[in-house]
Amino acid sequence: MIKNKDVFDKLIHEAWAQEFSGWDFSYIARRMLQNEPSWDYRQLVLEKIKSAHSLLDLDTGGGEFLASLQPLPEQTFATEAYAPNVPVARARLEALGVQVRDTSAAGALPFGDNFFDLVTNRHGDINAPEIFRILKPGKHFVTQQVGDRNNIRLNGMLQGTAEFRDSEWNLNVITRQLEASGFRIIDGREEFPTVEFKDIGAVVYYLKAIPWQVDDFSIEKYYDQLGNIHNFIEESGKFESLHHRFYIEAQKR
Repeated sequence: MIKNKDVFDKLIHEAWAQEFSGWDFSYIARRMLQNEPSWDYRQLVLEKIKSAHSLLDLDTGGGEFLASLQPLPEQTFATEAYAPNVPVARARLEALGVQVRDTSAAGALPFGDNFFDLVTNRHGDINAPEIFRILKPGKHFVTQQVGDRNNIRLNGMLQGTAEFRDSEWNLNVITRQLEASGFRIIDGREEFPTVEFKDIGAVVYYLKAIPWQVDDFSIEKYYDQLGNIHNFIEESGKFESLHHRFYIEAQKR
């Protein structure tokens, strides 16, 4: 039996109806509390930007993170592969002098060889040979990634299994890919910080915004399982899971 069912139904349907664009989680800012890993990715990137004359931010989302790094190098570009985010990123970034390239239909990155001083990537896809190609010799690629064990407790509650990815994605995997492409690894770290969902609406909004977490998610299909999580939150005040984050800095030889 779902406790406070009227509240439950109101929370899940309001969350499902809420618009999501770019990479903006402000709707659940106080309802999904995320502990950060011990490293500060933004600060690490800012240190690299100081000596960069050209910068590329891969899979920039709505450009929120890149915009926070101002002042940016004179030659700053961003790519975005999720078509609905491209106009959002352009609206935010082009006023800052950033050129945004739509890579939703692209294979190779639309830049020449040995072009960039710095390539960054926060939670986006990685094509190691292409990143190596467009970086100048001796320059750096910096990335923070979401690993394959991200929020697996949530998947377990919904799907009855803790496995949801078809392939491994962790620090060891990306290290091997980058080294095989010719990079030298400067730094690599991996952690599992906690995340707390304070109500079931925050869970639904998260799953709507991150559709690859549960790729067949809908309120109707998972109604009973959502009810179980809601009951757990009603009893304990929160549903706690673990993020999976890893960071790498690599240098083109």
